[in-house]
Amino acid sequence: MSGTPLECRMGCGACCIVISIAGPIPGMPNGKPAGLRCVNLTNDNLCTLFDLPQRPAVCSSLKPMKDMCGDSNEEAFTLLSVMEILTNPQNS
Repeated sequence: MSGTPLECRMGCGACCIVISIAGPIPGMPNGKPAGLRCVNLTNDNLCTLFDLPQRPAVCSSLKPMKDMCGDSNEEAFTLLSVMEILTNPQNS
């Protein structure tokens, strides 16, 4: 991922909904399919594991960048949806 580093937009939650996670995460032992809300995401789109050691490495390593987050939550959902489709091995 390239682009301009950003601070995570509070209450966005796009990465916790749009992208798939192949490995187990707390509360989701079989991972998370694309488009499904993570069980660790609150109703106001905040991660309950954000600063905890139980936060999965895949989540901790995902850094917000302009080319995946855009300028709004809506743009983040669109950009991440495109990236999810392009990186899905089933679409190759």
